[in-house]
Amino acid sequence: MSLAQVHHISAAAGDESAEGRFTAVGRGVTAALLAELEPLFAYVLPDGAPHRPTDAELRSLPQAFTYAVLSDGSRAVGRTAPARGESSAPVRFHTHAVHIPVGVPLPGDRLPVEAWRSPHWATVTPAGGASLSDPLGALPPGPAPVREGLDDFAVSRGPWLAAVLSDLRRASEEAAPAGGPVVLVERRSADVARWLGLAAVALPRESAERLTFTTYTRRPGSSALRVVGVAPEDAAAAREAGLRVHVCADRPPVEATGDVWARTAARVWRSRAPELFQEARGLPGDPFAAGPLAVVALCAGVGLGSEERAAAAAWAAERPYALDAKRTGQLVEALTSPGIDDRTGSEFDAVGRLFGALDGRCPAPVTAPLAAMLVTEAVRGGNGSLELPRRDAFVGPEGEAIAGVLGPEILTELESGAGGSRPVARTVQLLRVARLLGMNTRDLLPDVATRLATALLRETEAETEGPEGPEGYAGPGRPEEGAEAAAGPLRAAGTPGLTGSRGAPRTPGTPGPSGAARASGSAGTPAAPRPSGTAGSPAAPAFAPALLELLDEQFDVRTALLGALDRIAPEDPGAVARFLERVALPFTGTQALPHLRMCAEAPGAMTTLGRDRTALWHRILRAAGLSPFAEPLVLRTAAGLVWEDRAPTVEEARLLLEAATSDAHRAAGTWSRLADAALGAPADAEEAEALAHDLLRAFPQEIQGRERAALQLLALCRDLRTGAPEPGWADRVRTLRDRAAPLEPQVQERAFTALAERLLAPDRPGAELYAFVRSDDTDLITAYDRAARTEPTRTRLRTQPAYAADCFTVWTAHPHVGPAWTTTAAALLEEVLRPAVRSMSADLVAEVEETVGRTGSSGRANAFRDWNRSRTLGRLGRRIVGRVRRG
Repeated sequence: MSLAQVHHISAAAGDESAEGRFTAVGRGVTAALLAELEPLFAYVLPDGAPHRPTDAELRSLPQAFTYAVLSDGSRAVGRTAPARGESSAPVRFHTHAVHIPVGVPLPGDRLPVEAWRSPHWATVTPAGGASLSDPLGALPPGPAPVREGLDDFAVSRGPWLAAVLSDLRRASEEAAPAGGPVVLVERRSADVARWLGLAAVALPRESAERLTFTTYTRRPGSSALRVVGVAPEDAAAAREAGLRVHVCADRPPVEATGDVWARTAARVWRSRAPELFQEARGLPGDPFAAGPLAVVALCAGVGLGSEERAAAAAWAAERPYALDAKRTGQLVEALTSPGIDDRTGSEFDAVGRLFGALDGRCPAPVTAPLAAMLVTEAVRGGNGSLELPRRDAFVGPEGEAIAGVLGPEILTELESGAGGSRPVARTVQLLRVARLLGMNTRDLLPDVATRLATALLRETEAETEGPEGPEGYAGPGRPEEGAEAAAGPLRAAGTPGLTGSRGAPRTPGTPGPSGAARASGSAGTPAAPRPSGTAGSPAAPAFAPALLELLDEQFDVRTALLGALDRIAPEDPGAVARFLERVALPFTGTQALPHLRMCAEAPGAMTTLGRDRTALWHRILRAAGLSPFAEPLVLRTAAGLVWEDRAPTVEEARLLLEAATSDAHRAAGTWSRLADAALGAPADAEEAEALAHDLLRAFPQEIQGRERAALQLLALCRDLRTGAPEPGWADRVRTLRDRAAPLEPQVQERAFTALAERLLAPDRPGAELYAFVRSDDTDLITAYDRAARTEPTRTRLRTQPAYAADCFTVWTAHPHVGPAWTTTAAALLEEVLRPAVRSMSADLVAEVEETVGRTGSSGRANAFRDWNRSRTLGRLGRRIVGRVRRG
C-alpha cells in the first residue's frame, strides 16, 4: 500500500507577512488534516543563526524529525529541514511528511523513529509532486538504520541514561502523563533522535509506538507531543514552564533515579548488549519489572547494582520454573560472585528466598554457593533477617569447608563476655548457624542462655517503653503518676551484689522508696490496674519469629533458655511477665518452671481480677505449682507481680506474712516488702503498729539501721497506746526518731501523737513528763500542743476538775525550761484551759482550786485563784473605763 506524502514550505525567516503553504499533497489527505499538520511543521531558527548562512552553516542548523498522532487516530511522520531559498528569502524550511492511516502499519512493520536516517527525505518539493518513493518504504531491511552507532552514543550518555529512560518509560504509558512533554536538551537534533532510538529498543513495541516526539522545537511548553528536543539556550525556558528537563549537553546529574528497571536498562546499554531487551521480553512478568531484564543481564555477564541483583533474585524466586538449568546456574554464579562487595540486606533477603525456591528443585552443587553466601552473611554481616538454608544443605564437602571457616568465628563470639549487650537476633542467628554447620555448643550453652535471657528482657522493655511507661502487663499496684511512682520496693535479701538503701541487697530494676514517697500514703490505696488486653494485645518484638523458630529447632537451647528465664524471673518478674505477654514461649515439657508459669499467669489474672490484689496473689501462687515452703522464691515472684514497685497495704502485708514462715520470707527477701508496708502506711492505720512489732520479732537480724529504728518507733507507739512501755519512753521516742532519720512523716506523726496523748493522760508518769518538758524539743512540743487542743482533751478539761487541776499544775510548773515549752504552756493556759474553766460551774471551779492546793501547795492554789480572776477583773475594768468615757 502506497502511503500519502505531503510537502510543505514555510515562510521565510523574518518575513512576518508571508505564510507557509503546502506544495504537494498526496491522495486521501483532507483539508482538516492539513490544518492539523501545519502547526507541527512550524520552525523557528535558533538564536544567533545567520541571515544568509553558508552551505555549511545551513547544514548545521537543527532538523525537526516529528512523529505525531492526529485527532482521527491516523499518524504522521515527517522531517522539517532548513533549505536554500530565493534571493529575497535566503532560508526556507521544507517539510516532507508521510501520512499513515488508522490501522495501517509502517512498511516493514517499522517503528516511526527508524525512519529518521532515511536517505529519501526531500529538502525540495519534487517535480513529480508527491508520487515519488516514500522515505519509509525505501528503508533497508533489519534494525541497522536505527541501531547503528547507538551503543557508542549510550556509552557517551551514561550519566543521563537511567534518568532519561525512566522518564521516557513514563511518557510512553497508555494515558499521557500530566505536566507536559519530556524535554531532552542536546546541541544536535540528531542526538535527540538517538535518545528516541535507545528508547525504541528498550521499550516494548506498543509503548514505543505511543511515544510521540519531535527532535527540535523552540516552544516546548505549547507542544502536545510526549517528547521534545530543544537546544541548550531554550533549557531555562523549559524549566520555567515546569517541564521535566534533561540537559544532556551539560554537567552530569548528581541524583540517581529510583527506577530500578531504568537503571538496569542503562547498564545493559552501557554494556553494548541491546539484544537483551528482546530476550527479557520473552520472560514472564510485567514489561517494566526490573527482574526479567536483570536476570538476562546477569546471565550475560552484565554487572549490576545491589537493587538490580535483588530484583533478579526476587523474580527468580517467584518463578523458579521460568529458567532452564543453564540460566539458573549462570544466575547463581553471578549472584554469588566473590568480586561483589556492595551487597545490601534486601539483596541477601531476596537471595534467601531464591535459595528456598531452588532448594530441592536443583542439584545441591547449584544451590550450595547460595547457601554458603547466606550463612557467611549471617555470621559476618550480622543480617538477622536472613532465611537460612536447611541443615542438610551443607552435607558433604561444602558443609565441612564452610564450617571450617565460620566455626571458630561463631564459637569466639558466643563465648564473648559482650554477649550481655549483644542483640537477641544476633545470638539467635549464631545459634541457628552453629546447628546448621553441625557445631558442638553444649559447653557454651548455659552461659549463652543466661545472656540471651537478659537480652530478651532488655530489648522487650526497650520496645514497649512509652511516655506513660511500659505497655502491656503492669501489676495492679503499678503507680500511674505523681508520688506513687516512688512507693516501696522489693529489696531482695540474700542476693549478692545488689545493695539497697538499708544496706541489704536489692532486686534489680526496683527503685528504692524515699521518705516523701512513703509520706504520701500511697501504699494504702491501690492504683487503677492496667489490664493487658484493654487496649489490644501488645505486638510481638521483632526478634520473636526467629526466637520461636530456634526454640522449635533446638530442644537443648529451649531447655537452657527457659531455665535461665525462670532463674531471672524472681529478680524482675514484671519484665518477664511483659515479655511472656508478647512472646508465647512453649512451656510444654517436664521442666517445672514455677516462676515462668507465674509470670505467664499474671496478665490474664489481672484482667480478670482487677483491683483485688489478694485474689490475684492467691491465683498467681497457685500457678507456680510449688508451695512457698518448698520454693521460697515464689513469694518474691508473686509479690513482684502483684505489687511490682509498690509497697502492699498493711492488710496485704499481713496476708504475705501469714502465707509462709519467717524463714521462707527471709530466703525470698520479701520481708522488705512487709517493712515497706508498715513504714508506708497512713498515720491512722493502727494495724501498722502491730505489724511493726511482729516484723521486729520475726526478722531481728535482717531489719537493721534506719528502718529498724523506724519500726521500733511504731512498736513503741503500740505500747504507748495499749500497754506499759518500759521507763524512759519519752527520751526513747526522741532517740529512735534521730536514728531513723530521714523518718517517714506519717511514722513521725504517729509516734509524736502517741507520745503526746500518753503525756496528756491523767496517769502519765511524772518522770516521763519531766523528761519531755526538759527536752524542749520543738517538734514534740508542737505535737503535744496539737493533742491538747483536740476535742477529747477539751471535753475532759471541762468535765473533770481533777484533770483540769493537773493540767494547770503541769502548764505552770516549768516556766524557765526553754522557749518552746514556755510559749506553748502559756498558750494552752489561755486558749485551752481558761475557756474550759470559764464554762464550769462555781462548784466545779472551787473543786479545781481545792485539787490544785491539795496536790501542790497553798501557794499554787493562790496562783490558780489569781490566774482565774485576772481575766475576769481585766474585763470588768475595761467595762468601767468605757462607761466613764461615755458619761
